[in-house]
Amino acid sequence: MKVLAAMSGGVDSSVAAARAVDAGHDVVGVHLALSRAGGTLRAGSRGCCTIEDAMDARRVADELGIPFYVWDFSERFRLDVVDDFIAEYEQGRTPNPCLRCNEKIKFAALLDKAIDLGFDQVVTGHYAHIIDREDGVRELHRASEESKDQSYVLGVLTEQQLAYCSFPLGETPSKELVRAEAEHRGFVTANKPDSYDICFIPDGDTKTWLGGHIPMRPGAIVDRDGEQLGEHDGAVGFTIGQRKGLKLGQPAADGKPRFVLGTDPASNTVVVGPKEALAIGEISGQRWTWAGPKPNMDQFRCDVQIRAHGETVPGECIIRAADTATRPDATEPGIEIAVRVDEPLVGVAPGQTAVIYDGTRVVGQFTIDRATSQLDIAALAA
Repeated sequence: MKVLAAMSGGVDSSVAAARAVDAGHDVVGVHLALSRAGGTLRAGSRGCCTIEDAMDARRVADELGIPFYVWDFSERFRLDVVDDFIAEYEQGRTPNPCLRCNEKIKFAALLDKAIDLGFDQVVTGHYAHIIDREDGVRELHRASEESKDQSYVLGVLTEQQLAYCSFPLGETPSKELVRAEAEHRGFVTANKPDSYDICFIPDGDTKTWLGGHIPMRPGAIVDRDGEQLGEHDGAVGFTIGQRKGLKLGQPAADGKPRFVLGTDPASNTVVVGPKEALAIGEISGQRWTWAGPKPNMDQFRCDVQIRAHGETVPGECIIRAADTATRPDATEPGIEIAVRVDEPLVGVAPGQTAVIYDGTRVVGQFTIDRATSQLDIAALAA
């Protein structure tokens, strides 16, 4: 097959490309230039897709004897990932830019261009596993090494996109074996640290970075009933579950501490309340995709995960009529996906992605629009 190997400049994509070559495929290496900051360099494990990473990817491609190109997707990355990140925070939501990059860049823009150029597959170094069923359906599953599993950030992949994907590391039992293989092959990436944090905020200071892009406006800190308790100097600076830094100056009626429950961009308020209100009993959203055929039932048992390295929680997935206004980018107007969990989720923010699993299989994902407290569910039941 004619295979495009997406080479980030890290050890995982290096070994994935090498395994594609070993399999006898006609492989071409491609590195994505996502930043237009000409002097961008990597600082240890902070940042990715930098000049240093491009150079490392080229060195590995030379070792493998495959053609290598750098594709400039920086403008698309700015529009679909960076600007989206800012816009989401302006609306009081907390997005996952790495997941959005997979959705819009690595498995949309890159994949579309690869198909246009006649490639049969796109190979990446993600830790996930694809199973081909006898009926021709491709399923996305968790990787063998649970601690490195990246099926969550791949949850945005559709059935059509999975048809062109290959993840050679999915069944490798440990990252140490991948590094040992890279060392044996003589790759410069063998002992390179894994990247973390947001690539376009390499110092990890998201609050300060957002402050340079979103005007900070003073506003009110209110309780769940809308009563003003204090003032803030910018709602973007607050995170759900935050306790310190509220400076309310007066205790709650029950004497217990208050926590940030959310922000309301329309009124520029920060909402606070008791710790019990942070226990979320249901999440729902109107923007979703299925990683395979749509489920044939409108209600079914599942597990749900809301963070890349978070635990899954069992619950009931429900496809139902939405009881709020349709968001502009809704998948199907008037319809939402909801998961009512058996055990409470904590620290859930609108904008996060909920990935739905059936055992190890990824069923689909949705962007969380609402996180309903168990207190509110109990009140409705009463």
